[in-house]
Amino acid sequence: MIRRLRFFPIHCTLVCFVLFWSLKGVSQTTYTISGRITDAQTGDPIPFAGVAIKGKTAGVTTNFEGFYTLKTTQIGDSLMVSSMSYRPKTKAIRKDSISQVINFQLESSEIKLQEVKVYAGENPAYNILRKVIKQKPAHNPNRLTAYEYESYNKIEVDVDNLSQRFKKRKAIRKITEAVDKFEKIAGEDGRPVIPIYLSESISNYYFREIPRKKKEQILKTKISGIAVTDGSLISQLIGSSFQQYNFYQNWLSVVEKDFHSPIADGWKSTYEYYLIDTTFVGGYWCYQIDYEPKRAQDLAFNGTIWIDTLSHALVQVDASVGKRANINFIERIKIQQEYEQIGDSTWMPIKSRMLIDVAELTDSTAGMLVKFYTSNRNVTVNKPRPPKFYDYPLELSEDYKEYPEDYWDKVRHEPLTAGEKTAYQLIDSVKQVPVVRTYVEVLNMAVNGYKRIPKVNIDVGPFLYLYSNNVVEGNRIRIGGKTNPDFSRKWILSGHAAYGTLDQKWKYNFSVDYIFSRKPWTIGGISHSYDLERIGLSSEAIGNNALFGAMTRWGSYRRGYFEGVSSAYVKRELFRGLTQTVGLRHRSFEPMYAFAYRTTPGMGDRSPTQSNYQNSELFFETRWGKDEVFIYNENERLTLGTQRWPLVVFRYQMGLRNLMNSDFSYHRLSLNVKQSFRVGIWGRSNYNVTLGYIPSTLPYPMLYTPLGNESLFYVENAFNLMNYFEFVSDKYVQLRYEHNFEGLLFNRIPAIKRLKWRFLANAKVLYGSVRPANMNLLAPTDAQGRPVLGFSTLGKEPYVEVGYAIDNIFKVLRVDAIHRLTYRQNPGITPFAVKFSFWFNI
Repeated sequence: MIRRLRFFPIHCTLVCFVLFWSLKGVSQTTYTISGRITDAQTGDPIPFAGVAIKGKTAGVTTNFEGFYTLKTTQIGDSLMVSSMSYRPKTKAIRKDSISQVINFQLESSEIKLQEVKVYAGENPAYNILRKVIKQKPAHNPNRLTAYEYESYNKIEVDVDNLSQRFKKRKAIRKITEAVDKFEKIAGEDGRPVIPIYLSESISNYYFREIPRKKKEQILKTKISGIAVTDGSLISQLIGSSFQQYNFYQNWLSVVEKDFHSPIADGWKSTYEYYLIDTTFVGGYWCYQIDYEPKRAQDLAFNGTIWIDTLSHALVQVDASVGKRANINFIERIKIQQEYEQIGDSTWMPIKSRMLIDVAELTDSTAGMLVKFYTSNRNVTVNKPRPPKFYDYPLELSEDYKEYPEDYWDKVRHEPLTAGEKTAYQLIDSVKQVPVVRTYVEVLNMAVNGYKRIPKVNIDVGPFLYLYSNNVVEGNRIRIGGKTNPDFSRKWILSGHAAYGTLDQKWKYNFSVDYIFSRKPWTIGGISHSYDLERIGLSSEAIGNNALFGAMTRWGSYRRGYFEGVSSAYVKRELFRGLTQTVGLRHRSFEPMYAFAYRTTPGMGDRSPTQSNYQNSELFFETRWGKDEVFIYNENERLTLGTQRWPLVVFRYQMGLRNLMNSDFSYHRLSLNVKQSFRVGIWGRSNYNVTLGYIPSTLPYPMLYTPLGNESLFYVENAFNLMNYFEFVSDKYVQLRYEHNFEGLLFNRIPAIKRLKWRFLANAKVLYGSVRPANMNLLAPTDAQGRPVLGFSTLGKEPYVEVGYAIDNIFKVLRVDAIHRLTYRQNPGITPFAVKFSFWFNI
C-alpha cells in the first residue's frame, strides 16, 4: 500500500558548516554570500526563506527581516531561493569573489507542493502535532497570571498593480508625475507601488488572566497619509490591540473572519500536514512542517510552522491565505511570526508581520497593499496590576502627537528601510496634487454622507434624506448639518429643516450636546423636533438603519401623525462596562388619521374621547457590556462590541401625569440581550432577545408595535413578512436568531465552491398580548364622527417567520427566502417572499 505525500524539494534548511580536507595542513577557501530576500510586489522582507547553492548541501534560512549570510566551501554556479507561496528563483554566483551580496525579489504564487511517494503508515507529522496540541496550555502566553511589554507598530498602505489603462487616466497621470520623482519602492527587479499611508506608534500593552483584562496605553503616534490626519480615532486603531494573532487559540480573527489555526484542537479535520525536515532556527532544533487546507475554499491557512523538538512549542509561523479562500476582494493574506521563550515554558510572539493584498476590482482600477508590522520587547510576566488599572482597555496619551524631532529614531525597534523613508516623502508629495484633494473630498462625501464647509466648520447633509415624496407631504425637501470637531471639542450642534409642498408645513430638528468628560465618558444634551412620523415606523423603531429610514419617507403614509419631541439627557460611564443614561422627554401626538381614545375608560361609552395627547416621562437606560471596547472619534464614542460576553441593555420609562400638560402616568420596561459567538467549524451565530412589559393603561400608539417590512429589501432588525402596524402588544418577548454557515456547505460542492457563496439560516419569533384594559381604551369614533381604526394583537400562538439565505452573490448581493409560519390567515399578508439586500462583505 502506498500513500501520496507532497514535498517541496528545493526548500533547503541546513545550517552552514565548514569541511576540512582529510589531508593534514590542506584547507579550502571559505566563501561568504549575503543578501536580502524581499517580496517583488510589496518590497517587504521574506523571513524563513530557504537559501542554498544549487547541487550542494550548503544552505541557510533568512531571519525575520529577510537577511541571510551563507558561509561555505562548497561553491557552485548558482544560488537558489525558495519559500512557501512564492516562485523559486535562481541567480548566478561569481566564483572569483570570496564575498558577495546577492539580493532576491520573489513573485508570489499559489503553486502546490509537489507529489512524491512514501510507504504506508501514519503521517509522521501527526505524532508531532498531537504533542503540540497536548502542550498548548503550557506554551500559550494567555495562561500567564499577567504579562506586559513595550510594542512598536508600523502600518503602510500602498497602491499597486498599476495597469496601463489605469495610468492613462488624467487624474492618475498627475499623481504619477509626482511619483516619478522618487525611486521605485519595491526593489531593483520588483514592481513599483505608490504609498498613500504610513503610520508608527509606540505603546505599552498589558494582560491579566484572572479576571481576564487587557489594556493598551498608546504613548506616541506618527501618521502620514492621503486624506488622513493624525486624529484620535486613527491613533487608537494603529496600536498593538488590533494586531493580536495568537495561533495557540483555535480561531484567529483576520479581516473580521474566523480562520482555523493550524494547531487548533480540530487540526486533523481541516489540514493536511507534511514533515519536511529538522532544522536549526534561532538557537533551537525544530521540526519543519508544511500544511495546507483540505479544501482551498475554507477559512484556513497554508504555510509552514517550525516546532521546537524538545518542548513542542511554536518557534516560527508562516501562514498564508490565497485568493481561492472564501473571502472577497483579497488576493492573499500573509502572517509571519517569530516567538521567544519567556520563563520556563511560555513562548511569546516577539515579531509579527501581516500583509493584506487587496485585488483590483476591474481592469481599469489599481490594487492595494496593507502591511502591518509589530515588534514587542521588554516583556515582564506574572506581575499583575490591580484590576482597576485595566478599566479602560484603550488609552491614548494626551500628548500623543508631541515629541522631539529625533524621538522616533530612538524608540523604533528597527530603523526605517530606504523604501519607508521614501514613502514618507512620496505621501507628502502626492497630497499636494490638486486632483487628489478633489478625489479625497468626493470620497469623504460618499462615505460619510456629509459635505464639510471648512470656513464655518460645519458638515452639511446627510444627502440620503435630501428629497422624498409621499402622499401627505408631496415633495419633501430637507437640508441639515452638524458641527465638526474643528468647531469645538466640547460642543456639538446639529439640526435640519424640511418642507412639504403638499401639506405646506415646516418640520425641523435641532440639538445641542456637551461633552463634560472623555474619561469617564460623560455627555449631556437637549433637543427639540417636530416632524411627520407613522405608527410602527418611527425613527426610534427603525434605529440606525439609515437606508430603510429614508425609504419609509416615500409613498403612502398609513396612520401618519405629527410628533413634537423635547428632551434633555445625561449619559455617563460609571465604571468599565456600565453606562447609565438619565433623561426627561416630552412628546405631543397629532394624528393625521381617524383615532380617538376614552379619557375615562371606567365610564364605558359615556366616556369623553380625545384624539391628541401629550406625555412627559423620565427615562433611564442601563447598558452593561462586560468586555465591551470603545474607541473615541473626536466628539463621539464608538463601540467595537463585546468579545466573549453578551451586551445587556435595560430601559425604564416613567410617565409623569400633569407635568407639562401630560395626560398619562405610566411605566414601561424592556430588557435587550444580544451576542455573537463562534460555533466551531459550523460558523457563527447571532441572537437578539427583547422582553418588554407595559403594566399601564395607555392608547395603542404608546404600546409596543413590532417593526414590519413591506419593502422588497431584507431588513435585519424587522419582521420581514409582517405588515406595517400588524400587531400591537403591551407585554412581549421577541427573538431574532441568525446562523452564518459561511462556506461550510457550499465549499464542499464542486460546481459551486468557486462562487464563494455563503449559506445562512434565521428565525424570528414574537410572543405578545394586550390586556383588556388597553383594548377597551379605544373609542368607536373620533371627534369628526369617523370610525376609529383599530389594531390587532397576537393570540396564544407566537408570530414566527423562518428563512434561509445565500450571501455573497457577485460579492455584494444577499438573497433571502422567507416563510411566514403563523397568522397566515390575516388579510393582505404574504406567506412567502424572496427579498434582497446589498452588503459589502469581506
